[in-house]
Parts: sequence; C-alpha cells; structure tokens
Amino acid sequence: MWYVYILECRNKDLYTGITNDLKRRLEEHRQGKGGKFTRSFKADKLVYSQKCSTKSAALKREARIKGCRRREKLALIKGDSELLERH
Repeated sequence: MWYVYILECRNKDLYTGITNDLKRRLEEHRQGKGGKFTRSFKADKLVYSQKCSTKSAALKREARIKGCRRREKLALIKGDSELLERH
C-alpha cells in the first residue's frame, strides 16, 4: 500500500509527497530527515492522505496534486476531491 500525503509547514506552505509507510515518513519529516523542503520549512502537521494500491498510482496522484494551485489543494484537503479531478 502506498500513500500520497500533504503536510502543512510552519510557514503555511503545503508539501506533497508519497510513501509506503506514512507513520515513519511523518516522523522523518518532523525530525528534519525528510525532504529538503521540509527540512527548511519544518513540517507541522498532516492535512491530507490518500491510499493508493501501487507506487505508480501514488506517483501519478502526487504529480497531479503538485500541478494544482494552492486553492485547489486547500479544496482537496477540505474534501472537495471533484475540484482536483476537473484539473
């Protein structure tokens, strides 16, 4: 099982990533061992996650989310996944 996730950083920026172990990856981000972006801006909290059956599916979903504007990501976080599907 793979996960696509969005973290909100302390500066309110949103970081999107994938992992096959969500709990471990979140801890890595919190300890400053995650991606370069979250080492710089400190991951504050998990605001969205979605299960994907394969790594390929997770990568595709991640790319789609990363291509969205902030307002679209916030809509997804609030549960309006249809907005992202239209993108």
